[in-house]
Amino acid sequence: MDPRKYNIYFHTHTISGIFIAAILYVIFFAGSFSFFKDDISAWQKGRSTVARKSELTFNPVIDSLSGKYNLQGRNFDFYVQRQEQGTYVNMSASADTTVTRPKPKSENQERKRGRRGGDDDSAYFLYSFTDKKAAGDYAEAYDMGEFLYRLHFLAQLNQVFPFSIGTPMGYLIAGIVSFLFLFALITGLLLHWDKIKSNFFLFRPWSKWKTVWTDMHTVLGVIGFPFQFVFAVTGVVLIVNYVILTPFGNLLYEGNSEKLYESLQFNRNMAAEYTYKPIKEDFDLDAFVKKWQKEWKGSKITGVHIRNYMDENMQLTMEAKPNPESNFAGSGFVHLQVATGKILAQKSPITDSNYIDGVKSLIYHLHFGDFGGKPLRIVFFVLGLMGCAVIISGILIWFVARDKVSTDAHKRKFNFWASNVFLATCLSMLPVTAFTFIMLKVLPKVDQSAIYHTYFYSWLVLSVYLIIRRNFPIMNAHTLLLSIVLCAGVPIANGVSTGLWMWTSWKMGAFDIFFIDALFLTIFVCCLFAYQRVRKEAKPFKVLDVKKKKPVSVAEVKQA
Repeated sequence: MDPRKYNIYFHTHTISGIFIAAILYVIFFAGSFSFFKDDISAWQKGRSTVARKSELTFNPVIDSLSGKYNLQGRNFDFYVQRQEQGTYVNMSASADTTVTRPKPKSENQERKRGRRGGDDDSAYFLYSFTDKKAAGDYAEAYDMGEFLYRLHFLAQLNQVFPFSIGTPMGYLIAGIVSFLFLFALITGLLLHWDKIKSNFFLFRPWSKWKTVWTDMHTVLGVIGFPFQFVFAVTGVVLIVNYVILTPFGNLLYEGNSEKLYESLQFNRNMAAEYTYKPIKEDFDLDAFVKKWQKEWKGSKITGVHIRNYMDENMQLTMEAKPNPESNFAGSGFVHLQVATGKILAQKSPITDSNYIDGVKSLIYHLHFGDFGGKPLRIVFFVLGLMGCAVIISGILIWFVARDKVSTDAHKRKFNFWASNVFLATCLSMLPVTAFTFIMLKVLPKVDQSAIYHTYFYSWLVLSVYLIIRRNFPIMNAHTLLLSIVLCAGVPIANGVSTGLWMWTSWKMGAFDIFFIDALFLTIFVCCLFAYQRVRKEAKPFKVLDVKKKKPVSVAEVKQA
């Protein structure tokens, strides 16, 4: 390779990788566990979504709300969860001014973060189809699966930085990191292109540490390149789609973003004026849903939207997506005029897929890995953790390459502390995650605030402790030892608190709960094996040795 090109690829790869190392590790680590989001939620709640099948019933939700509110003229949005165990319910204030009585501002209390709605009698909460009752608002129904899923695109930073620069701050940072990750991937591949064939299977675990880390970084990076490239591209599209689409919206839609998103099938126009003319007959929403479930076999209902409830101009839209195992691309909806029973528009999720469906489904399914069942998600999980190993080895290679006596002392100190902070932050995530899982079974009340405090405070404490130790081998040994103890404690905590021991959940058919226990047990075995190998065979190495060698005189050379 031409030396000039090599230097360009090398420095671009190194600089982009170092800038995003810690944040990218968080994204990969949390994203890997997010593949099992539904299993984690079932494990936390002790209610299997596999063993207990639920039926979509929306009438009880409306009946329960009618006991507290006058529902005339209200809008309803039902966002059905992926496993169809529940739905988020968003009820607006009534369009009928004789019904809605907004509260004075002095009487309004500040709404909790994560809630929707305004300062009137609207409502937003989670309803459980299995328990046939409301499970609380978003913050109260928050679980560990949702936490890890949102952590992998840094959604929690939106609350730390409440201001928005066209897009929430957390999403913006995640998008920038994904974009820089593309540079690191492409330049890394070009950097090692000439030696891919000869060094693809080269791994020297008994050599010096720099060689071990270099081989690990190269081999795992090349093996996981297709996976990481797919996630970098899809991550950029999903996170910063607003920035990507804005020029096209200005050019083709004259800045009308609502029309743009409607053309891309993200939004549907349900403009319906309130007529102040109530309809006399009740509407059976469940019967309507069941009818279209039979019509669209092999698909799942994703949302139901009602406008002007019990008004003469009441309209209803139901949305559905096909099961990815049976139909990779597609989306459907039916738009009904309730009073007349006239279908205003419809699109089958099974037979009417189009180009936009294909592109959107390709991006979503490749990113979330939901088209190949549990085996594919396990493969994605392993590849995601391999990405974490590539990041760690890259940090160590960068540090050792610059930890030379000939380097200025202040530069060596900066390199050491940067690597020290990066590694402490990254390596502490596994024991902190296992600790939080255990605390889910110990705390008397688990909501969004409890999960935030448990995870972030323990992460902060452990990271500061490891940073203070200033010793990479000790950092590695302590995180492995903590991971061994805490990962083994996850299935034990679940069994003690709920009685759902692994053999019990297996017999019950609660394979989602069983899987999370088995997952942490597998991680426990891997950490135990790694810890034993580190104790027996790891070679210590010195860091931040700023003592310069004493110059050798000519007389000493002649004497030698």
